[in-house]
Amino acid sequence: MTRILGIDPGSQRTGLGVIDVAADGRCTFVHAEALVLLDAANFPARLGMLCEGLETVIDCWRPDEVAIETVFMDKNATSALKLGHARGAALATVVRRHLAVHEYAPRLIKQSLVGRGAAEKAQVQHMVRLLLNLPNQKLQADAADALAVALTHAHMSATAQRTGASIALLRRR
Repeated sequence: MTRILGIDPGSQRTGLGVIDVAADGRCTFVHAEALVLLDAANFPARLGMLCEGLETVIDCWRPDEVAIETVFMDKNATSALKLGHARGAALATVVRRHLAVHEYAPRLIKQSLVGRGAAEKAQVQHMVRLLLNLPNQKLQADAADALAVALTHAHMSATAQRTGASIALLRRR
């Protein structure tokens, strides 16, 4: 059994999702939440809250691996920069805990779950609920996105094992 923590980084909310992956590839929901960072006094304090919240989840759920979404380029440079800072804070926290980190582009995550890189958020959330057998559970959007990142890593890892290819090679396709 492998436990994967998925992270959807954000400067206002960071989604965290934990799944277990059995040897046969079956994925099971463990935990999901969104760290709400808006109550912080300033942006550096938000980053501190993100690190503390992430450390709490790591301590509680003990993941074996971490998957994180890469930054997409937005039209707003300030927003993209803040997202990059949040992602950097999350990466630093995870690396300090000596966890293996795998990065996935938003388009690849959508393609992995829905079959289209331009899928809508609602389609991704529907597939997350379907794949984790959570048909009636309401998932907060950022938490659902984090679960999607974790599921993508589970699928990419299984494909890499079956084909003997590296995950990095599969991500380039």
